[in-house]
Amino acid sequence: PAAFTLRSHVTSPGQLFKPLLLSPPPQQVSQRQDVCCFSSVPSQPVPPLALTLQGYLRALEPLLPPEELSHTRRMVQEFGRPGGLGAKLQEGLERRARHTKNWISDWWVQWAYLESRQPLPVHSNPAISLPRRDYNDWRSQLVFASKLIAAVLDFKAKINSGQLPVEYMRGKPLCMELYPLLFSSCRIPGPKHDYISRHGRSRRSPTHITVVRNYQFFQLEVYNSDGSRMTESQIHSQLLRIRSQSWKTDKEPMGILTSEHRHTWGQAYNRLLRDKLNKESVRLIETGLFSVCLDSPVMRISDEKYASRKAAQILHGGGTFSNSGNRWFDKTLQFVVGEDGSWGILYEQATAEGPPIATLLDHILDYCEKPDPKRAPLVPLPMPKKLYFHIDREIKRDIEHAKQNLDILINDLDVNVFNFTEFGKELPKKHNLSPNSFIQVALQLAYYRVHNDVCPACDIASQRMFRGGRTEYIRSPMNQTLRFIQAFDNPSVSVRVAMLAGNHYTDFIRICHGIDHHLLGLKLQAIEEGLSIPKIFMDTAYGLATHWKLRTGQVPANTDSVMCFGPLVPDGYAICYNPQADHVHFSITAFNCCEETNAETLAVTLKETLYQLQELLQPAV
Repeated sequence: PAAFTLRSHVTSPGQLFKPLLLSPPPQQVSQRQDVCCFSSVPSQPVPPLALTLQGYLRALEPLLPPEELSHTRRMVQEFGRPGGLGAKLQEGLERRARHTKNWISDWWVQWAYLESRQPLPVHSNPAISLPRRDYNDWRSQLVFASKLIAAVLDFKAKINSGQLPVEYMRGKPLCMELYPLLFSSCRIPGPKHDYISRHGRSRRSPTHITVVRNYQFFQLEVYNSDGSRMTESQIHSQLLRIRSQSWKTDKEPMGILTSEHRHTWGQAYNRLLRDKLNKESVRLIETGLFSVCLDSPVMRISDEKYASRKAAQILHGGGTFSNSGNRWFDKTLQFVVGEDGSWGILYEQATAEGPPIATLLDHILDYCEKPDPKRAPLVPLPMPKKLYFHIDREIKRDIEHAKQNLDILINDLDVNVFNFTEFGKELPKKHNLSPNSFIQVALQLAYYRVHNDVCPACDIASQRMFRGGRTEYIRSPMNQTLRFIQAFDNPSVSVRVAMLAGNHYTDFIRICHGIDHHLLGLKLQAIEEGLSIPKIFMDTAYGLATHWKLRTGQVPANTDSVMCFGPLVPDGYAICYNPQADHVHFSITAFNCCEETNAETLAVTLKETLYQLQELLQPAV
């Protein structure tokens, strides 16, 4: 599962949200310190066991018939009784919290990402599609890519020098430790689980990026011999060289291998690295600061469908006959720049999450409005190094299998991106309602109207107010949702009561915040202590409660961007939204193989529901 991770993952993957930057001046920190873990950021507490179990039972109430709910309630009460198994595991978690930086984050990253065997595209890596740039040719593509690379290097310099302002949320500082980890890191496949390879803090940190065009990878040094960053004009001249060396050929799309099931890719990875040439090329990709994918244009059918195609292009490359071979899905940061003006970012969530990515994208957008601050020094530049691979019969077979599997996955994913222009976040604000709560109610109501049922639904919240914090699921308040749905379509119930019944989301967060990661922690603590997995986690109710059919993420940004990722379960949806003042961007994904779900049907129903909620707040005179 991916937690998207901006609001968060969420999360990537995470609510994925961009934290507010408030008025306190940025704190200056030394690069040598653990910059991003300030003493003012507290450790993450272990929630009270009783509160978590209470929230868990409340979440189950609309999902289970009465007899099953009674059975599960007895099981939960037995687990949580004083001196029982739950209390023992709770003590273990509290002990772990005293002796680790964060009692759940490492476990969460391992369990949610590194042990997942699903392919990274669609299932894990989130994509952010940014507003199309005003060009439609390769020359302008390279000019913009040069600007983007310079902007990212400038952002990295601010991190290294301690000039990146500390972020705040509601006046409190947030943990910033993920920022230095964004660069020169990569996920490495393994037989049972993956691991993260990080090179940014080594004595000789990498000074190159990877540029890929027409499935061909290049090592591009982005620092001069004196350690200064290359200027935009220097980078541009190097990109011209790369273009001249990367005409369309019959080159094998090596990047396709990284789209495979993780066990399959792990086996191919070991075969690939047996050859010295392959090993050197792979290591240069893995250790690079980040990757830049110079894509061919997105096929344009209509303006209405272009936004969906553009987002899908960033997410998975469009297929093996399009740009999927330009990706190395294991890489933490990949910037995609299309020849048609499309652009965005694809990131791997074990290291990166939404809020740092949002801050990085804001920096890029601001930087792109400014002229090149430096003149290019008159020094000869080394030719970008083309990375070669030796492809034997086994590797060729691996690539062919990966191409088939990726195209099946891409064809199975339905992506529907649209801009709802009737109103934005200012409308609920005028009525003293939280915009996020308002949209969550709309999503729940739209889902119910399509499927005539409520389902386990999760929003994703950042935990960066704690040291080393990552994300947490927030369950939607299904009892309150049911009451609101019943009231909404019942003309005998007053409009005010209907709205009041539906606006418990924010209050419910206070009750259910931390439930799922706490439950996961209790389960993993039992495994850590060599105990049998507790019965409440073997109960069918737990499987039902964690079968997330509706996975949502608010992804606010300062521009008209939209995040996109795949559903967590085969019969589910993933929905991201970016509320602006007078409009809201939505992306909805579903799998075509499931006859029950349909992204377009849900999108149409959501639009109708939002119109009706608007009428609820602003009835016609």
